Amino acid sequence: MLHRLPANCLLKGKMPKGCILCARGSKLVLLVTGRCTANCFYCPLSSEKRGRDVVYADEMRVRRFEDIIHEAELIEAEGAGITGGDPMLVMDRTVEYIKGLKNVFGEDFHIHLYTSHLEPAKNIEKLAKTGLDEIRFHLLPDVWTCLPNNYIMALRRALDTGMSVGVEVPALPDEEGTLVSLIKSLDRIGIHFINLNELEFSETNLDALLDRGYTAKSDISAAVSGSEEVAHRIIKELDVDLTMHYCSASFKDRVQLRNRIRRRARNIAREMDVVTDDGTLLKGVIEGDTEEIIKRLREMKIPEYLFSVDEEKERIEIAPWVLEEIADELEYDTFIVEEYPTADRLETERHPL
Repeated sequence: MLHRLPANCLLKGKMPKGCILCARGSKLVLLVTGRCTANCFYCPLSSEKRGRDVVYADEMRVRRFEDIIHEAELIEAEGAGITGGDPMLVMDRTVEYIKGLKNVFGEDFHIHLYTSHLEPAKNIEKLAKTGLDEIRFHLLPDVWTCLPNNYIMALRRALDTGMSVGVEVPALPDEEGTLVSLIKSLDRIGIHFINLNELEFSETNLDALLDRGYTAKSDISAAVSGSEEVAHRIIKELDVDLTMHYCSASFKDRVQLRNRIRRRARNIAREMDVVTDDGTLLKGVIEGDTEEIIKRLREMKIPEYLFSVDEEKERIEIAPWVLEEIADELEYDTFIVEEYPTADRLETERHPL
């Protein structure tokens, strides 16, 4: 049965559990390394992560395992998606994190993993024994038309472990025929699902996508024109038993990310912050000599719990409704700022008062 989902997503079959939890915003995104040997021309990974052996939990740079647990608790995570780079290149670390997350949050904490490595198969079996619930293989376009025998054997061995086994690839606008061939092959093998992601421009893949003649679908979107149409046609017209799921770029922003930051916002928001419907935080900001500003606020009898020093950004943060009332009485630059409640505290808007 065909299911139309928010943000133009499409599903035929049973939604993978990893995707269900992602949609809720309850999946921790755990990048265990930026290293990868696949060299996909469409890789969207940022320059801060791509090719570097770094670890991130959502937007938080991880220095120790406790950082991962802290971020998972802040978003009230029900599971984790382990990604990269390629987690197979740091197997010891990947196994350690899976075991650690299961030990802290229990066996019901759902963990899925992305990889482009199908060999050695013993690594796949090791991940299953460690507690991995779902594995998603990224197969490069050069094998979509005809899967090599060693790939087929590895996929079958993954199925034998009892894990949920899927394939996740971008819906390339000029590869509709090869995508159909791939899905038919996966269906014969017995793979549980395929996720087709809308292709997107990023800072690191822009030139490569432009060189291939890809264009943006609109002036306000980073998604590639034609990607969604290809995915929709395939899912609507192809008759196979495996689940086919299309995930749009706008779904990741409008639903998945928004739900995740809402979860985080309710755990980090202070009494002085305003949480918006989208999960962002509104803050009053005063810029200048912080000691002088604090002295002035105390003279004005502003309660101490309604303002604080932001040492990282060298400013005073104050309840926005308070700042709107007193801004005209201050000799400093004042703003209402909107930020993500994420570790990087990305600022999205700034209004001077």
